[in-house]
Amino acid sequence: MSSSPALAAGAASHRAQDQRAQRLRTRIAIAVFAVLTVSLALVPAATSNISFAFYLMLWITMASAMNICVGFTGYLPFGYVVFYGVGAYATGICYKILGWPILPSLLAAGGTGVAIALLLAPTLRLRGVYFGIVSLALATIVKLVISNLPQSLTGGSMGIILSNANNPAHSYYAMLAVMGATLAVVTWLSASGLGRALKAIRDDDGAAACVGIHVPNTRLKAWLLAALFPALAGGIEAWYTNVVDPEYAFHVLITAKSIIYAMAGGFGTVLGPVAGTLALLGIDHLIWQKFPVVNLLLLGLIIVLLMLFLPRGIVGSLIKRKPQLRRYIA
Repeated sequence: MSSSPALAAGAASHRAQDQRAQRLRTRIAIAVFAVLTVSLALVPAATSNISFAFYLMLWITMASAMNICVGFTGYLPFGYVVFYGVGAYATGICYKILGWPILPSLLAAGGTGVAIALLLAPTLRLRGVYFGIVSLALATIVKLVISNLPQSLTGGSMGIILSNANNPAHSYYAMLAVMGATLAVVTWLSASGLGRALKAIRDDDGAAACVGIHVPNTRLKAWLLAALFPALAGGIEAWYTNVVDPEYAFHVLITAKSIIYAMAGGFGTVLGPVAGTLALLGIDHLIWQKFPVVNLLLLGLIIVLLMLFLPRGIVGSLIKRKPQLRRYIA
């Protein structure tokens, strides 16, 4: 009995240390993201290479949103591109067909992505590869439904041209805002009760339910957040490029890149998707400039080597090799 107060004091001390470490990690993540955001905000005035910076922000958004789904819940959605695609089409239809201003059209893109996520929510009852395959099948169905809508609405095989919508500077800063919001949500999740509940479900949903976590509702919250940001990104890219391409909008490569960039940095970490995207997209850009003919071959080789020697990703492997770094970058 005399040991009970000591055990309680030890547990309280351990919780206090965890809380201090979490606050430190959050502050470091905020500082890193603030520097990244400010640096990208200065790009249009400092260089003509806006396109690379725009797509860097887009893929950081996609990889970080994928991290919400995979890193926090353990679900790997092979049909993730569906949110990006419906966001692009919602923007195109609202702007070109309905005549809405661009901002409400982008908000409609986000709302459409969340609505599709709600429709697909029953698939969250599945696990592992079954969930991945079903999500891919449903994404294909959504693509077929959109492609069979009246051509006057979707533009058919030609897609939708957003005439007079193109404004590189405005769409650039819109993507910057969405990237910032995505990173803010991931940082908040990592330190919040919701984030801890999601990780508990990811590790053992049965045990999580036993301690009072409402598993279906908690998963659904993460699923909706993971759908919102790619839908907004799809809408903003349609604005940036002035076109909704039916082949590209639902291309499986969008899902693959989101997974690869997040995995390269480390799923389940706050900084991982950012580090992975910066590394691989930067390498891809440099290789393309030097070796345009074989850039995909070389990039593929680099990704294979990265997965072989850093299987937990850049940030995840750093934490494994230097456990003390968990205090700063987990």
